[in-house]
Formats: sequence, structure tokens, C-alpha cells
Amino acid sequence: MSDTFRAASRAARAALDSGDVNTANAQITTLQPATPLEKYIAGSLKYDYASRRSDPQAIRRALTDMLESGATPEAQVPYLRYLAGYYSYYLGEQGDAIAQVNYARQLGYAPVETTVLLADANIKKKKSTEGLALLEQAVTEQRASGKPVPEAWFDRAIAMSYQAGKWADVAKWSQQKLALYPTPGNWRSGLINFEAAPGLDPQVQLDLYRLQSATGAIASERDVQAYATLASRNGYEAEAMAVIEAARTSGKLTSTEAVTAALVKSISVKAKKNIAALPALVKKAETAKDGTSASNAGDAYFSLSQFPQAVTQYRLALSKGGVDMARVSTRLGIALARSGDLPGAKASLAQATGSWATVANFWNVWVDQQAQRTAGASPAAINTPT
Repeated sequence: MSDTFRAASRAARAALDSGDVNTANAQITTLQPATPLEKYIAGSLKYDYASRRSDPQAIRRALTDMLESGATPEAQVPYLRYLAGYYSYYLGEQGDAIAQVNYARQLGYAPVETTVLLADANIKKKKSTEGLALLEQAVTEQRASGKPVPEAWFDRAIAMSYQAGKWADVAKWSQQKLALYPTPGNWRSGLINFEAAPGLDPQVQLDLYRLQSATGAIASERDVQAYATLASRNGYEAEAMAVIEAARTSGKLTSTEAVTAALVKSISVKAKKNIAALPALVKKAETAKDGTSASNAGDAYFSLSQFPQAVTQYRLALSKGGVDMARVSTRLGIALARSGDLPGAKASLAQATGSWATVANFWNVWVDQQAQRTAGASPAAINTPT
């Protein structure tokens, strides 16, 4: 460095160190760097000044000066490249952000925050497939480090999957989030998000409402109406009545609320008849050639929350055959879980296929949480679904 530059840069540094940013800025603006080292020093002073002023555009320009000076210490280059990418990302320059961060990773600076930044930059560039793949990689890296995965990462992945109509991914990311953050509010949003999938089997949807109820996530008058209406439409009028009565008892619903009041009036008689018909249905199931009647009896007991009886009928249905094996296996698993047989529940839920596998995976999260509560462990220790 020339003597003149050395003296001016030292004065600027002293002013910065003392907190006199105005004097520092006046000194910095007089600098006329001519050599690579002088350009690097000038850039670092500009960086410090811009950082104290929280000026991201000036910080990004200063980083460029430092990196292009030709005198940047080799050990600093990877991290400075990452910083350049970070501030480009912050300023909306996603293409440069991706290039700079990838360069930093090639040079050896590759902590999980670089993966997250690349994921979000790709998402902002409408490259959702690449972004979600990187976000999944970040989750894997975070878990490998032993650190908790931030809830916001899951929210980002769920939102992108939802927007892209990738319903299997909505379910997968929601299940991973719920395994770590199982609040009633999260259960409600996770299940409702997936229920928006077009063409969802009403029976699948019903079992998701049942899970919402089991997790304390029936939170509004609208939830009660939707659940009760769906149950009654599928022939489970007694279940619909129970849902409404529970909501009235808890204060989520008043006895004068019009929609459910009308529903109760229309289904109350049929609900009693269905309960009265159960013994005949069970007797028919015992002598039937296939498992259809036993499956129907299991569904009836299930809707009444008589889970041990449902287990008996579902096992009979599976032994006789001629039924939707995925559906019966899923409901057998749920009934076993609600009866307290958690290992048996997991074994049965593992037999589910197709759309019922998604239902089974949601219920598996709940089963794991019951097992953890029984063992006295924290939800964070639960094995998350993949």
C-alpha cells in the first residue's frame, strides 16, 4: 500500500472502531485504491461501513469489490462467495444468488444454510421441483447434524407442493411436520390441506376427519358441520350425532345452530335404527361366504367408537376376503390404535396401499406419538415418515 492510502485507510478503520460512521464514510470516499491489496482493503472498509448502516445493496457492492480485488485471502473466498449469494438472494437477484452459493459450495463452504438458500432461490425462480429436492436435502442434512428441523422449512415445502397440486408431497411434508410439531392447529391445517386434493374418496376423507377429532383439531363450527355431514352421507348417522353432541358439549356449537340442528332432525331416527340393526349384521357376517358383511359391521362399530368390536369384525373380513384389503387393513389399524394395541396398529397400517396408504401414514404419526407419550419421550424423538 502507498503511504497515503495506508494513512487514509487506518483513519477510516479507527473511525469505524470508535463508532463514528460519518467520519469513517468521509475517509472511505477519499480512498483511491490502485493495487490489489488496496482494492481489497477499500472493499472491506466499505463492507464494514455498509453493515453498520444495514444497507444490503452497499454490502453486496462491497463484496464484489473484495472478491474482484485479486488480493482476497484464499481462506475467506468460500464464505465471501456465500455472503455474496445471500445478499443477491435478499435483493431478489436469484440467478446470481444460485451461482454464488454453488461456487461457495464447490470451494468447500457447504453448511445446511447454503442448501436452504439454494432451495428457496430455486423456488423463487419458479423451479419448484429443484427447490423441493434441495429442501428435502436440507432436512436430511439438518437431521444428520442432530439439530431440529425448523417448522418454517416444512411450511415452505407444503405450500409449494400445494400450489403445484402435488398431493402426495403435501401429505409427505405434512406428516413430517406433524411428527415434530404435533399441535392441534398443525394437525388441522395439515389434514385440511390434504383434503383439498381433487377426487378424494369420501371414505378416505372421513378417516381424516376422524383423525382430526382424535388429535383435538376439530376447531370450528365449519369443521363440525363438514365432519357430521360427511359421516351421515356415508351411512354413519350415529357418528354424526355424536360429533354434533360433542361439539355442543364443548361449546364449539350451539343447539340452535341451523345446519346441524336440521341434520340432527333428519338423521336421529335412522341413527337409532342402524344401532338396532347391528346384531343382525354381525350374525350375517359370521355365515357369509366373503368378508363384505363383516367389513360393514366393522365400519358400523368403528363409527360408534366401539373399537374392540370393530377389530373383531375387520379381522373376520380379512380372513374371508372379497373386500377392499387396503381400506379394511387401514381401519383395522386405526381401531387397534384406538383400542390401545399400538404395535398391532402399526403392523396393520403397514398393509395399506394406494390412497389408503396416505391415510395410514397420517394415522401412523398419531400412533407414534401415543407410543412416545407412553414411553415418556419427547415428540422430537419420533421417527418421521418418508
